[in-house]
Amino acid sequence: MYWHCVKLSELLPFTSAIVDEVTNLTGDDPIAKRLRELGFVSGEPVRIVARGPISADPLLVQIGFTRFALRRSEAQRVSIHLDN
Repeated sequence: MYWHCVKLSELLPFTSAIVDEVTNLTGDDPIAKRLRELGFVSGEPVRIVARGPISADPLLVQIGFTRFALRRSEAQRVSIHLDN
């Protein structure tokens, strides 16, 4: 099965997607670790609910029934595929 893989930071608002993985930018990336602890794990549904007015930063992200404000640089760590 082929999925179009993108980063969470590139997702258009209200588009349904599924988390593939969270990538460490450094060997021990505390932000990536925290995202995993918050529920950004493989198979979880995710979507952008809103974007900030300047440079679309921050992003209001919903994963499951919980919403988080993430910087675009943080959302860049999350690989997703579109939920068709």
